[in-house]
Amino acid sequence: MNPLRIALPVFLISVSTAAFAQHEMPASVASPSEAQKSFDALKSLAGTWEGAVHVDPPVPAYEGLANVVTMRVTSRGNALVHEIHQAGVPDDPARYDHPVTVLYMDDDHLVLTHYCDAGNRPRMRAEASPDAKKVEFDLVDVSGSLKHGHMDHAVFTLIDADHHVEDWTYMLPGDKAMHAHFELHRTK
Repeated sequence: MNPLRIALPVFLISVSTAAFAQHEMPASVASPSEAQKSFDALKSLAGTWEGAVHVDPPVPAYEGLANVVTMRVTSRGNALVHEIHQAGVPDDPARYDHPVTVLYMDDDHLVLTHYCDAGNRPRMRAEASPDAKKVEFDLVDVSGSLKHGHMDHAVFTLIDADHHVEDWTYMLPGDKAMHAHFELHRTK
């Protein structure tokens, strides 16, 4: 019997078995990127938070007001919805400030879109944060009117499971910055 005639089928069966085995084996799981780690850390903030706001330059109508921030993971873990409203104010977004921000991964970048009471939608991209304790967002672009200004910068600083800080910078018309600082604690 011709040895090539026996060797060829054995070789083909070996190759197909190896290929099938590789196809069925799970691919090695790559470690998450810094952006994904930051997003996962921010998703751990899901819940209800309370705290006062401090504004610079001072705006007496806002200074020290109690605010409620709610965060909710949605869309099968692909988005974090962040909402701010003043404590004790009726939930009527048509009459009162009630901005909504959605944070999500866009390819390998952590981004947010802020649906502002000023009628526009700034989009910001996060800087890499190796420890995911401080996540800083810078403006990429803005959709909508800039007549009343726009949100320009946001920083989330995670302190522990029950405390975090948010800093938001709003650019008023004429490129005058207004900074809002929230020290928040988780409600029980």
